[in-house]
Amino acid sequence: MPANEKRRTEPYRASLPARHELKYFIHPAEVEDLRIKLRRGLKMDSHCIGGRPYAIRSLYFDDIADSAFFDKIDGVQDRDKYRIRIYRHSDAEIFLERKRKLGDLIQKSSVQITRRLCDQIIAGDPRGLYRADNQLLKDMFVQMRTKLLRPAVIVDYEREAYLYPAEDVRITFDLRLRSGLFSTSLFDPGIPTVCPHDHNWEILEVKFNNYLPTHVRHLLSGTRAEKSAISKYVLCRRFEPLEGDIQE
Repeated sequence: MPANEKRRTEPYRASLPARHELKYFIHPAEVEDLRIKLRRGLKMDSHCIGGRPYAIRSLYFDDIADSAFFDKIDGVQDRDKYRIRIYRHSDAEIFLERKRKLGDLIQKSSVQITRRLCDQIIAGDPRGLYRADNQLLKDMFVQMRTKLLRPAVIVDYEREAYLYPAEDVRITFDLRLRSGLFSTSLFDPGIPTVCPHDHNWEILEVKFNNYLPTHVRHLLSGTRAEKSAISKYVLCRRFEPLEGDIQE
């Protein structure tokens, strides 16, 4: 990303408003049909260089009781989830993020961190967060100290994103979801990964501020997709041991 573009996006990423986030399972054939409509009616995200999806890798964190996992399973309305996210397996831009569920809305906070601080957090050392000026970093410190927040699972996929300015609409295909098996090697593109589901589908996400504009509704109409409370984190922990599991 060019330096001037980076300066424009960082303040925006720091504190995003609560938004609607709709998720669907969608068959690959439906992806192809909808892709044609979206490319005619919406602008493609600039990160999709040459119209191609871009790689996203997230290392999700959970506490000693796997609260983020079980709160999602139990349908807890207000909950937090922490992750470190990178793009194209590069350490050029590293973001610590918190995704907060507030009833039917989602709020995301994000701060760019250094590779050194990232490595410290993954190693379970929160000392670099203690004197931070950023509130998200301070909150991460508290979570690591009081709830023993630690790396849980790597989530990989490729994102194809489309934008519409009214209501800040963002429609994404999250393709080829993979779970990193028992690894915290965030920057290693060669770690073993596996598909975490048994079905032939991809993930469609529709995000917007207050309402979905008519133009976008029209583009989405007729698309056969199954609305679901999808959590990539929960899906990708399918093969991971959970502290809350009952041992026989």
